[in-house]
Amino acid sequence: MNKKIKTEAVDSLFDAILSLENREECYSFFEDLCTVNELLSLSQRFEVAAMLKCRKTYLEIAEKTGASTATISRVNRSLNYGNDGYELVFERTGKQ
Repeated sequence: MNKKIKTEAVDSLFDAILSLENREECYSFFEDLCTVNELLSLSQRFEVAAMLKCRKTYLEIAEKTGASTATISRVNRSLNYGNDGYELVFERTGKQ
């Protein structure tokens, strides 16, 4: 875990997210918390990660998601050298 992000403020944000009970609550909270572009960027990264896991090429991913090769590369680096956060979520959501 990156010690730079481990703060009381981040803990408080994660506690708030963990308190959400369904998709509609998530929409309400994240629409208040994020700009539309921030939320779309986060969802794009998650879609990129899922496609990388399915061994799609950078070209296929860029065409489907509109993500830049820099974004795809950054997500790929997280999948290969990160903290396995994507893997944890993929396992729990059945996106293997």
